[in-house]
Amino acid sequence: MRLTRCLLGVWIIAAASAMATAAEPLQVRVLSYNIHHAEGTDGKLDLPRIAKIITSVEPDLVALQEIDFKTDRTGGVDQAAALAKRTGLHVASGDNIDYGNGRYGNAILSRWPIVEHKNHPLPNDGGEQRGVLMTRINPGNGQSHISFFGTHLDHRQPEGERLASAAFINQLVAEDDRPAILAGDLNAVPTSETLKRFESEWTNPTAARPLPTIPSKTPQRQIDYVLCRPVEGWRMIEAKVLDEPAASDHRPLLVVLEWQPSN
Repeated sequence: MRLTRCLLGVWIIAAASAMATAAEPLQVRVLSYNIHHAEGTDGKLDLPRIAKIITSVEPDLVALQEIDFKTDRTGGVDQAAALAKRTGLHVASGDNIDYGNGRYGNAILSRWPIVEHKNHPLPNDGGEQRGVLMTRINPGNGQSHISFFGTHLDHRQPEGERLASAAFINQLVAEDDRPAILAGDLNAVPTSETLKRFESEWTNPTAARPLPTIPSKTPQRQIDYVLCRPVEGWRMIEAKVLDEPAASDHRPLLVVLEWQPSN
């Protein structure tokens, strides 16, 4: 009987310890970067420069836009695979259109394993086909899987296609109970109807203090974002635009978030 009680006590302590570990906050460093196929404002095509910028901030998750997949203009290189190799991160690709004997679109890099990914075409009213790349990330250590989305929305006015794309993405996550992050070039300023549509489902951590990301030489407008949901689980630790004026026509946006699981 005494041995049984002792073993039961050990089991309870171990279970409590496991629950405590699972409930520990998870910090997530998220980078969103429209790399303009690695062609900088200085006219140089320099993918290693992009890789150095990414690794300099030690991100956990990276959403990349304007990635070339084996196109003529970038020497037939699969830029997503090349960046994954240079940064040591896992990769998922979401090419959306044919371009220059190759493909063109988005990519996601992750420090943690990508256990699932799917590229969804977005609503299109006659312009360039856009997409949203969905990944499911496993941070390990008993943490919840994270749904991480990367996208690049249409740039044209009026914003009807962007509004339709926002509604499509919102519907994708409406029935997903996992913590989720959306990052990318939304081609919409903070006061736009597109952002309002997103903010019906997502929290915008930089809403109180917009962070201009374009043009890269002298940023004046924010069109690149990191959004998260649900609101009650996430806390922003830091948000900043990197001081990198030449590598692309956008500056990279880094947002550090903390996820606090509910017990």
